[in-house]
Amino acid sequence: MFHKEGQKIILFSFCLVGISVLLAHYFIDIAWLKLAIQLLGLVILIIILQFFRNPKRVAAKDFNEILSPVDGKVVVIEEVFEKEFFKEKRRQVSIFMSPVNVHVTRYPVTGSITFSKYHPGKFLVAWHPKSSEENERTTVVIKTPKFGEILYRQIAGALARRIVNYAEKGESVQQGDDAGFIKFGSRVDLFLPLDCQINVKLNQKVKGAETCIATYIDPNENEEITY
Repeated sequence: MFHKEGQKIILFSFCLVGISVLLAHYFIDIAWLKLAIQLLGLVILIIILQFFRNPKRVAAKDFNEILSPVDGKVVVIEEVFEKEFFKEKRRQVSIFMSPVNVHVTRYPVTGSITFSKYHPGKFLVAWHPKSSEENERTTVVIKTPKFGEILYRQIAGALARRIVNYAEKGESVQQGDDAGFIKFGSRVDLFLPLDCQINVKLNQKVKGAETCIATYIDPNENEEITY
């Protein structure tokens, strides 16, 4: 299954690779050059197919859990001051996606969209500390029954030149459903309440709609919060 944003590109790639293979077969007499062109076309097609894949995943839809919105590696876990929407301290968890990861963004929680905004910007490498504030990005806030409002931010990387965001203010969304798409290397930042329990570690690999990033802590229970 492939993401709808890439279906036209995939179809075009099939046609282009097919034409290049046929041209090489009929018009190039040098055997090694013909083979090299055909193999290059096949490799390019495989890369495109891998990049735009959208594996079907069904989230458990648990109000007590925040799931990873994307596939990738956790590169930041820290307490920060979120100044765009909350204007207060939040627990930030950042996930970096390499070009070989699935680049579909999925809703990390079930709730209603209270804020959705696109920001044009630079294309710094996705792991750059200032990419969260200076790169092209989208900011989405979801109001949940247990965590209150949580924020996630799609951030374009050095290679990414387009962010697709489906979230619209006022609509209800379901945990694990497709929320958007980012082309090539990029990252997603989550800004979570300080009193939730973080369940991932730095450099841990996570999967969208499957890995639990954080869980809800009942304030009435005397449990130790760990990060």
